[in-house]
Amino acid sequence: MPSKYKILFITSEVVPFVKTCGLADVSSALPQKLQELGHHVRIVVPKYGAIDERKFKIHEVVRLKDLKINIGEKEVIFSLRSSFLIGPKTRVQIYFLDNPEFFGTRHSLYTDPITSEDYPDNDERFILLSKAVFELITKLGWAPDIIHCNDWQTGLIPAYHKTEYKNDPLFSSIKTLFTIHNMSAQGIFPKSSFEKTELPKDLASDKGILHKGKVNFLKSGLVYSDMINTVSETYAKELCQNKDFGAGLQTVLSKRKKDMYGIINGIDDTIWNPEFDKKIPQRYSAKNIELKKENKKALAENFGFDYDPKIPVIGMISRLIPDKGIDILQKAFPQLMKMKIRLVLLGTGDKQYHKFFTSAASKYSDKFSCFIGFDDELAHLIEAGSDMFLMPSKFEPCGLNQMYSLIYGTVPIARATGGLADTVQPFNIKNGTGNGFTFQKYSCGEMIAEVKKAYKIFSTKQDTWQILMKNGMKSNFTWMNSAKKYLDLYKKLTD
Repeated sequence: MPSKYKILFITSEVVPFVKTCGLADVSSALPQKLQELGHHVRIVVPKYGAIDERKFKIHEVVRLKDLKINIGEKEVIFSLRSSFLIGPKTRVQIYFLDNPEFFGTRHSLYTDPITSEDYPDNDERFILLSKAVFELITKLGWAPDIIHCNDWQTGLIPAYHKTEYKNDPLFSSIKTLFTIHNMSAQGIFPKSSFEKTELPKDLASDKGILHKGKVNFLKSGLVYSDMINTVSETYAKELCQNKDFGAGLQTVLSKRKKDMYGIINGIDDTIWNPEFDKKIPQRYSAKNIELKKENKKALAENFGFDYDPKIPVIGMISRLIPDKGIDILQKAFPQLMKMKIRLVLLGTGDKQYHKFFTSAASKYSDKFSCFIGFDDELAHLIEAGSDMFLMPSKFEPCGLNQMYSLIYGTVPIARATGGLADTVQPFNIKNGTGNGFTFQKYSCGEMIAEVKKAYKIFSTKQDTWQILMKNGMKSNFTWMNSAKKYLDLYKKLTD
């Protein structure tokens, strides 16, 4: 086992260059922490049109200019250009896959902004990303110990590694780790896409990279990687044991359960920390927790409520889709509005929910208010100013808002699934342990029961509530913690 690992981290998005989802945050934070711990990390990401090459000082590398590969019968020319991901304590080398046809002329990452449909050539775009990784290693003569792949866009890399490159001495000691951030996006393409991959013909079957007669990039990653992980321990178990979570690939997942691990994502404590947060009106910590109420006042004012310290404010920041529990919230709404609470919501998603919540804000204007859209400053104010935070998710691979809430002394009420089950521990009023409230069954009845339990302690036992808040604020969700767990996985892989 090397004392210092060489890690090639492949992703389709990275903050601050380009982002559509949490993958971009992970792809920035984790490599930085690994490098901080003394390991040698390099990142590969496509250079989309939205990436400002002058701002980020992206430059050419002579050895990596005008490289050629085939995608089926089509010859594709591309370059790998270089820059650095610069963090507060370290800088990580990053290679941008530059090809005008597939990436450079498109500002949107995966979908056509006009039609909102996936780009029809996404198969070719991410075949190029996969093949480019092997060209990079070959041209530099730099063999990493681990190629760390993320989501379907990188799913073909383990298949190429196990087939096309299996007899190449440069690649013989490399191991692949495949991280699932989003199980439902799988990179599914017609069977005809298989020819474009130029993989051995025996992979064009259900034993290989086909699933239900179609090419499935995510399945390729699951079948051919040396090890798999996802973004929480509970979610890793749910994927292997429960067909509702496997998104059609449960059989494949259960076959690999011995190679499946869960590591919770970290949070950026330079951004999410009530003691140093520049986006909230009043900073505070567990030592002067009474100052939190100033943020509650500001939140009430923002949403047009009178401030009342005795009435709990429940915050929600969510995509408004059924997977996030919005359907049971809608069902529970009339009962929630009978309680002596205030509910504030920030989010965007399905139009039916936009309509429902906009109408509810008029009907229950003294108890409910919402902002349909996204506003980062408002997100910080909701985390700092709410007393409780509701996350009734049907699925939640990791979840970040429950972690932000705990750090901000805002008590989560969550369904015990995925990362929520790993981070929110039910409060035990007898011995003062735990940091929130959880319910098991996906039902509005169980959700309301936990809201009532939380309300009862808030309104009758403020001293106990303070203990609960402080329990959450002691949590350690730093990326350094998560990075060390990834190093343990790398050790298992390379031993």
